[in-house]
Amino acid sequence: MSNEFRLAEGGRIDRDRALRFRFDGREYEGFEGDTLASALLANGVHQVTTSIKHGRPRGIMAAGPEEPNALVQIDEPFPEPMLTATTVELRDGLAATGLPGQGRLATEPDPARYETTHAHCDVLVVGAGPAGLAAALSAARSGARVIIADAGTEFGGQLLGSGEQLSGRPAGSWVQRVVAELDATPEVTALPRTTVFGHYDHNYLVAVEHHGEDSFVRQRTWHIRAREVVLATGSHERPLVFPGNDRPGTMVAGAARTYLHRYGVLAGERAVVFTTNDSAYAAAIDLHDAGVAIAAVVDVRPVVSTVWASRCVERGIPVRNGSALIGTSGTGRVSGATVQRRGEEATVELDCDLLLVSGGWNPAVHLHSQSRGTLRYSAEIGAFVPDRSARGVRSIGAAAGVFGTYDCLRTGSEAGSDAAREAGFDADFAEVPAVACPPVVAPQPTWLLTCACEDEQYVDLARDATVSDVRKAVGAGMDSVEHIKRFTTIGTAHDQGKTSGILSSGVISQLLGVELSEVGATTFRPPYTPVAFAALAGRDRGDLYDPIRVTAMHDWHVEQGAPFEDVGQWKRPWYYPLPGEDMQAAVLRECDAVRTGVGMQDVSTLGKIDVQGPDAAEFLDLVYTNKMSTLKIGRIRYGLMCTADGMVFDDGTVMRTGENRYLISTTSGGAAGVLEWLEDWLQTEWPHLRVHLTSVTEQWATIALAGPRSRDVLAAVSSGIELDNESFPFMAWQDGIVAGRQARVCRISFSGELAFEINVPRWYGREVWEVLHDAGVPFGITPYGTETMHVLRAEKGFPIVGQDTDGTVTPHDLGMSWAVSKKKDDFLGMRSFTRADTTRSDRKHLVGLLPPADSPVVPEGSQLVATGELPEPPVPMLGHVTSSYRSAVLGRPFALALVAGGRDRIGQTIYSHVGDQLVPVEITEPVFYDKEGARRDG
Repeated sequence: MSNEFRLAEGGRIDRDRALRFRFDGREYEGFEGDTLASALLANGVHQVTTSIKHGRPRGIMAAGPEEPNALVQIDEPFPEPMLTATTVELRDGLAATGLPGQGRLATEPDPARYETTHAHCDVLVVGAGPAGLAAALSAARSGARVIIADAGTEFGGQLLGSGEQLSGRPAGSWVQRVVAELDATPEVTALPRTTVFGHYDHNYLVAVEHHGEDSFVRQRTWHIRAREVVLATGSHERPLVFPGNDRPGTMVAGAARTYLHRYGVLAGERAVVFTTNDSAYAAAIDLHDAGVAIAAVVDVRPVVSTVWASRCVERGIPVRNGSALIGTSGTGRVSGATVQRRGEEATVELDCDLLLVSGGWNPAVHLHSQSRGTLRYSAEIGAFVPDRSARGVRSIGAAAGVFGTYDCLRTGSEAGSDAAREAGFDADFAEVPAVACPPVVAPQPTWLLTCACEDEQYVDLARDATVSDVRKAVGAGMDSVEHIKRFTTIGTAHDQGKTSGILSSGVISQLLGVELSEVGATTFRPPYTPVAFAALAGRDRGDLYDPIRVTAMHDWHVEQGAPFEDVGQWKRPWYYPLPGEDMQAAVLRECDAVRTGVGMQDVSTLGKIDVQGPDAAEFLDLVYTNKMSTLKIGRIRYGLMCTADGMVFDDGTVMRTGENRYLISTTSGGAAGVLEWLEDWLQTEWPHLRVHLTSVTEQWATIALAGPRSRDVLAAVSSGIELDNESFPFMAWQDGIVAGRQARVCRISFSGELAFEINVPRWYGREVWEVLHDAGVPFGITPYGTETMHVLRAEKGFPIVGQDTDGTVTPHDLGMSWAVSKKKDDFLGMRSFTRADTTRSDRKHLVGLLPPADSPVVPEGSQLVATGELPEPPVPMLGHVTSSYRSAVLGRPFALALVAGGRDRIGQTIYSHVGDQLVPVEITEPVFYDKEGARRDG
């Protein structure tokens, strides 16, 4: 087959540029300007896929983003799933396959480039059909900054697919003149191939612009702030519900007209047209004049338009008024339609290979609703239309329920002028061309035609949801359209109910016996059409997905061959392997070095927040569980922060550096969250406190020296600092000179060993690090990474927030009641400690676990059970392992865990999974090494 359903002339395609493509493994030919759907129809292909649940053949139903059936997977040039054939631009070499409702992601990286841009304008016009173009023209002539965006490859909307005349000339001529004027206006930005998919508060809208596979940028996401928004988003033609309404060859009437006029394609050879309104008559007449035999126009209305009826009579097209289509026949494609006059039992069989349906038109109110505009039901058109709009937003044309071309042009011109004036410009209405407007007979909204074969009457083709499914939901007692949506999944597919949403509301109203206005419509949420994650990410992917932060000593770590661990945005050295060492060997060696000699670690990533102000002490007393106002200058105190519900949020140290100044430290990954949280409380709950917070994490390079020989190393390169225990006690700090640079040195230990933290300005970090390293060589100094740090702190029972806690753990659960002040009147979380739930004896406590000495390391996250043989499910869980390592100093594996009533179980044996085995583990105190703390002072 090769374009046998393509007219010899007509359409807006470039017939001089033939394009070869493959669909479902077969070769076809189309033309520049085709969509995949139009090219398939030109080649006589109607069935694109099968349905998601029932496996029934499905064909092309529409001509735009509202398409519920024709989902395809693009295989070449780059795999992309879940696209509608109606919106895929044809290109040479395209290869695609039909999808039954589910796609597959590409296995290779996407080579394309995606961009993000921001724009501001006075007037944003969404949609470039007759109403949108008229609005943009009026606004542009005022001098306002105008952006006009439309999803189509070219502006014009339904004018390009209707064959209408404006002022006695083809509508395309008017479109060309308007587009040319807009392009020549400097303050106008025209965005074809651009879908506005989200409308948020204060006229912030997001759109995605498609450039095509051959462009340097495949897609660009636009973030637009507009003073005024004009929504000219058009409408979607609604299908009808009847048995067998899903057969390939069944299409909304307007789509067939679009394929004819825009692509020069006949969707079939013999058609039946089934309608509830006047719009389908134009499609029947245009198709007849193009050579399609029209078997009949079946109209549910007892009285039809005399204008359209006479035009049909002139062409010999039978009109069956007061009738309905109650069934179809055919296997891979529709081959016949069963027609019955309303109120009669006799039926008529009509042969056809194309069934055109029109149940009316639904204004595309999605963006209006997203902006928090309200809707009202219009009985005149059988659809929901905009009611109250958000400030600076106006809907026009078909989006407002106005369907006549002249009325669309008029309301567009008026809205564009009004929007420009609201934005502060002098604006007049753009002239509106003359349009022939035949009188309109009111449509007859129709939802259910027959109760027969309800399991073959499809309400939502994309979800295989039928009238039978809706009846089951109603029968289960549901009367909310939102509940029924979730019960049936109607409106939850890729098309978000564009053709099925109002249809389902109509069916529900009829089954419940209530007015449709009482049922209402489901909520319209962004995005309006599916958007690729890559487009939303733009350049923020790969290494740019999240800013990579490195310390001043990073290059030194790289030179030593250290692998890195991601901690928040930071790259931290994980361990430092010697030649031939694996991770376990390297970590055991590093641990032994710290316990017996001296090690050094880059701890610059720890969050540092400078707290200043006359009320700084009062503020810190409110956010920490223990009292910080009594801390003396020159001293340091460990503290816990809790959320309002009493759960541990972060921990760290507080250093008092002045009368009204403190430096607090946080976890590396939690620094940004802590600062944001502190600012939230300071600005919203305690604005009276005179406190300023400043992140200074990146201003300091911090080096930890830990181990019995750490004092010797520091003494070799420092001056002005008394290092003996009496002069420099634990949890104190001093300023002095280290490696020739001004430094602040703290006595803090996260290993339980004698330790010092040396803080210098960041730009001296590597210099000081290297001097300390060289000075430590005689003492066997060993750099160590985060994995060793984890082992050392776990041996001492020091928890890590976020690893040994999970947002449900209180200080008391951690065994850290000593860090909760009983002298303060209030602090965040204090009242929650008295809740019944937080005082339960069976709460999970942090405890230690000792598996057998010859056992492998228990995996972190392993669930803990009471017995060595699992009972029948569900198996009661006692808790889970939070940290687990092999210890050099203990000579065995060990772990920390959260166990229900753990402190009351010390000495008991419980069980953990290690591979396929249940391994016994003894519950112990969480401190495994140097319980007396004797090693802290060297």
